[in-house]
Amino acid sequence: MENSARPIIIIKKKAGHGGHHGGAWKVAYADFVTAMMALFIVLWLLNTSKPVREAIAGYFRDPSGTANKMGSKNVGTGENFTITKDNVSDLMQKLQKTIQQMPDFDKLKHQIEMTITSEGLRIEMMETETGTFFDVGSPRPNGNGKELLVLLAQELGKVPNRISVEGHTDSRPFTKGGDYGNWELSVDRANAARRLMQENGVRPDQISQVRGFADQMLRKTKMGNNQKMQTREKQKPQTPHPRSIDHLSI
Repeated sequence: MENSARPIIIIKKKAGHGGHHGGAWKVAYADFVTAMMALFIVLWLLNTSKPVREAIAGYFRDPSGTANKMGSKNVGTGENFTITKDNVSDLMQKLQKTIQQMPDFDKLKHQIEMTITSEGLRIEMMETETGTFFDVGSPRPNGNGKELLVLLAQELGKVPNRISVEGHTDSRPFTKGGDYGNWELSVDRANAARRLMQENGVRPDQISQVRGFADQMLRKTKMGNNQKMQTREKQKPQTPHPRSIDHLSI
């Protein structure tokens, strides 16, 4: 009877767990995921078009500047890509081909220069003493000037890059007297070019600067068989009217 009354005692023993495992595996897994993501990005870039790759590269080179120019309002044209140092020559060739459509191009081709600079593409419209793109002493472009500016505007409006317009004159004084001089003429011609281009393809937010320099940045030209460099003010000092050069710089 006494043996049956005794309580039954059950003893349970828990096996040791071997201590707490560290978190090193998490670090290794994170490194693996990062490497896989980098691999997928590289594979994606290899299969994208050249304009997309150049736009992405431009963003990482200048996040605060190029990032704002990744597109334009011209939707669906298929030609809206950012102009960089790598493809600015393509734009220059396209513009040269476009302006060759002008009826009087053979007469004007020596007065139009395009050069690639550290700022981008510079387009120079050079005046003669009788006027090429502007009538002498006038801030308004003539027929040749209007035709050229319209053609340029139609092409430049397709790219998201900003444009600055500059007006320049030579150092000969303006002979009409009054308060109007080379400063006013250079600014007015730049503004006239800006207005005409915005009416024919260039977006309002695409113009970044409109500047007039008067005769403060004289352009040097090659003269004679010996290719001697002379400033424009020394070429024909007897000419009474100022001549201007307008620059459109991308």
